[in-house]
Amino acid sequence: MKMCGKNLKCLATIAFICVFVWSFSLENCHGREGRRWGAHRKTGGYRHHHVHVDSEDVVGASLASEGGSGSFNVVDFGAKGDGKEDDTKAFQAAWESACNAEGSMVEVPSGYEFLVGPISFSGPNCQPNIVFQLDGRIIAPTSPSAWGSGLLQWIEFTKLKGITVKGTGTIDGQGSVWWSDNSPTDDSTDENLDKESSGGRLPRTKPTALRFYGSDGVTVTGITIQNSQQAHLKFDSCTSVQVSSLTISSPGDSPNTDGIHLQNSQNVIISNSNLACGDDCISIQTGSSSIYIHDVNCGPGHGISIGGLGRDQTKACVSNVTVRDVKLQNTMNGVRIKTWQGGSGSVQGILFSNIQVSDVGTPVMIDQYYCDGGRCHNGSSAVAISGVNYVNIRGTYTSTPVHLACSDSLPCTGVTLDTIQLEGSSRSNEPFCWKAYGELKTSTVPPIDCLQSGNPSKAQAHGFC
Repeated sequence: MKMCGKNLKCLATIAFICVFVWSFSLENCHGREGRRWGAHRKTGGYRHHHVHVDSEDVVGASLASEGGSGSFNVVDFGAKGDGKEDDTKAFQAAWESACNAEGSMVEVPSGYEFLVGPISFSGPNCQPNIVFQLDGRIIAPTSPSAWGSGLLQWIEFTKLKGITVKGTGTIDGQGSVWWSDNSPTDDSTDENLDKESSGGRLPRTKPTALRFYGSDGVTVTGITIQNSQQAHLKFDSCTSVQVSSLTISSPGDSPNTDGIHLQNSQNVIISNSNLACGDDCISIQTGSSSIYIHDVNCGPGHGISIGGLGRDQTKACVSNVTVRDVKLQNTMNGVRIKTWQGGSGSVQGILFSNIQVSDVGTPVMIDQYYCDGGRCHNGSSAVAISGVNYVNIRGTYTSTPVHLACSDSLPCTGVTLDTIQLEGSSRSNEPFCWKAYGELKTSTVPPIDCLQSGNPSKAQAHGFC
């Protein structure tokens, strides 16, 4: 009996231990399930992107990228990067995903050549502060079928808040197919503007390579833009723009290939850049103000220009422009202001300082009789020019050192020349002035005797801006 009692007691103890272990294991199991379920909910709600594109490969790649941290590589969205297959849809899909995430990044990786057709990376519903990281190479199509009846731009960023395009990559417009046999102006009706290529005809309208429109807080840095079909980089209706360490490269005889074109844009800084093109290295058009350009190399090209302004009797307003510490080599002009007869408005508050020229046609120019081809009618009204200061302009010229051709009805006023040292060739012309009023701050080389002192006898009627 004692043995039985002891066995029963042992069995009871063993049973108790088994129940305790089983209960503990069950509780621990449920705990782990709960933690896994909670983690699943959190991950599932972290980020979701739905890309509306036709390619199944692109959709699959976009779903694979959902686990990223706000970085969207175009290769993950189906871009081939072989320079032959059209990668436009992949770029658009990557942008649509990045658009939904503040501070996101679209990556265009190095080691690839992406063939991309006309594309618009657009807001205004995108989140702010998107970065377009360009380290690879983007090339434009040369087939006429890609351009339809003609487009004003190839790559466009529009209506964005805080957009940065940066990197070590290249945007190549492959513009040579558009340039050959072209007229030097956009107004020509020459049938040769429609060049046969790949069994079709390229449209008359040539696109700008890279355009920003209606955006605030724009940064472009580090990249190269080359061989644009027309203008390389354009800012239209933008504010707070910064351009730095930019390279623009096109042949000097490529028609209408402005480097940087500003229009209706304010608070712009352009610095530490090399610009070579077939037209103005920098063109500043109506509606632009508070522009600061410094440490820029220009050439070949037509120089740095304000205008042409007032075409077709329009009103034009440009103010507060500073261009300093700039080098120009083998350019048609140096620093220039050009306006059409018959316009209205004003150009005022302009400083050109520390300008180094080398073999430049005309280093200093104001031309209020500008006429870009064809017949231009005389006009009594003009865009008023006042407060233009030239300080420390040095180097060599090939045609005319200073050309100040101002309006009969609205002479230029407040033009100052300070430390002008320009050496010409044996066949160079003398300085020229017409209806230009201002002051010589120092003696000049060559002597500039044609600038009239004081103000014109007839009060100048400024156009209101």
